[in-house]
Amino acid sequence: MTHLMDGPQDTVRIHRKVVEIVAERTLYDEAQLLPDSHFEGDLGIDSVILESVLVSVGEQFGLAERLPGDVTTIRELVARVQEALGLPSATAEPAAPAEVPDPVLEAVISGAVRQTQYQRGQLALDADLESELGIDSVILASLVAEAAQELGLPETAVGSVTATTLRGLAAGLAALRTPADAPAATGGAWDDRSMKDFTEQRDPDLFAKARSFGAYRRRREEERLHWYGMPLVSRCENRAVIYDEQAGREREFLMFASNNYLGLANHPRVVDAVCDATRAYGATHTGSRFIGGTNMLHKELERRLAAFKQRPAAIVYPGGYAANLGAISGLVKSCDTLVVDKLNHMSIVDGGRLSGGLRRIYRHNDMRDLEQVLRRGAEQGTGGGTLIVADGVFSMHGDVCDLPEIVRLAKTYGARVLIDDAHATGVLGARGSGTAEHFGLKGEVDLELGTMSKALAGMGGFVVGEEEVVEYLRYYSNSYVFAANIPAGVAAGLIASLDVIESEPERLGRLWANITTLRDGLRKAGFDLERTESAILPLVIGDERKAMEMGRAVRARGLFCQTVVYPGVPLGDARLRISVTCEHTPQDLELATGIFIESATETGVLPRSE
Repeated sequence: MTHLMDGPQDTVRIHRKVVEIVAERTLYDEAQLLPDSHFEGDLGIDSVILESVLVSVGEQFGLAERLPGDVTTIRELVARVQEALGLPSATAEPAAPAEVPDPVLEAVISGAVRQTQYQRGQLALDADLESELGIDSVILASLVAEAAQELGLPETAVGSVTATTLRGLAAGLAALRTPADAPAATGGAWDDRSMKDFTEQRDPDLFAKARSFGAYRRRREEERLHWYGMPLVSRCENRAVIYDEQAGREREFLMFASNNYLGLANHPRVVDAVCDATRAYGATHTGSRFIGGTNMLHKELERRLAAFKQRPAAIVYPGGYAANLGAISGLVKSCDTLVVDKLNHMSIVDGGRLSGGLRRIYRHNDMRDLEQVLRRGAEQGTGGGTLIVADGVFSMHGDVCDLPEIVRLAKTYGARVLIDDAHATGVLGARGSGTAEHFGLKGEVDLELGTMSKALAGMGGFVVGEEEVVEYLRYYSNSYVFAANIPAGVAAGLIASLDVIESEPERLGRLWANITTLRDGLRKAGFDLERTESAILPLVIGDERKAMEMGRAVRARGLFCQTVVYPGVPLGDARLRISVTCEHTPQDLELATGIFIESATETGVLPRSE
């Protein structure tokens, strides 16, 4: 602290500040944090969280010496702070909360603290929610719902609140406090709710939200608008047989929902490698990489991935999602900053939440905004490092990140770069090795991450980079250390996939010929495909109902692709997502173009021709 404290009142202030810090770091309500509650036994605060609490307390009170990690209660922690400040020990009980002049603003700030793990002092009321505070649409929805619940506002009203700052959000909620101002419920047969409406439903019964969503889901299925998870009964190639659960029969579809970009999932060499290794090593090994879960195939796979990506070392995770969770949370800590593109994959978003670091969001592929975020971060100075993370290919949009500018800005501001090549590996670059190769920036990107369940036709995720960084991740990525490894058969199949990519480069050529043909045909028909530069072709529709109805019309004509609504994309950005592979024939592409045009005309997505 900047001034000397003494007396009972100062003891109460220390207690109040310690409770506030513990609440911010653990997401507990302050009322739950009793003086003698045991950190681990009663509150579930493990050593990692406790260390974060102790560091924050030390910084808050300007302590020269590090607080010991053997404290077990808030009362003990307060006593240690008093001792470090040279104050006499005194018993302190929780102080009554201070008078709050603006209950709406207080509800917003309290919700933001719990939803973001920021300390109150870090939440500038006029800071931009996305670019400065890293509050994305999902976190914002939770924050608004929590504040509305505390203020007694109806759920139907808060959906109209939009703001870019906490102060603006409070003003929007304040305007809804008069019941007459709340919008009336929408009538009619159409249920205009989306999946977003069930994410923050408040009820004493934890499962109430599941039951509400269940009724909504069943109605969507009866209307044949929700169809997710229908099972294949054949190989997934350019055509596939699927059991249509709504029609109650098997149907053959043109398949445009597969990420099997190079057709390797069905390649004889890959299938044989999986079978041979499974017979040799068994179905699986039931262990993590550190404890009985490693064999020579795993070592060879990491060597081959590093060579394919032309980087010194590689680490393999159980999945691509686990790779982002583990790499980001392993490297970014509470004093560090994570800077992310607004449209990054949810695994990157969740990795940032898990890390506990400061999160900053820049507008999609907007390099001026990225530079502004980096400049503000440099000016504020946290004492930690900065990691910029972006998708190489954005999974719901198909466009490619501006990697040259990301690399340039990272060098200018001393940041590191991680690029998620989930949909770029096997697709971009002369050899199909991804975004860095595509831009001629091999060796300029600090970390390249990918999933092996798409073009590589297996399971798992990986990160390549400097050997020392990769080895650090082996020990500090929880999703690697504490998770079972991929089976040996899967590893063998992935090695075979890399063999085929290197020995049959014509597959990549066929893929790009198919992408160009279908993309040009759809654009000529008048579809909005945004700025796609990959095997993902988005048919942007916007309205959620119209997108689901077009998806139904497409399936009725025998074509299978993804209908993407919230939370896959923000509300108002619904679309069909088409995945092109090298296995599609010219006849497939011509037929698909016709189906999309007919379905769009039927549902009003495209105007009827005169």
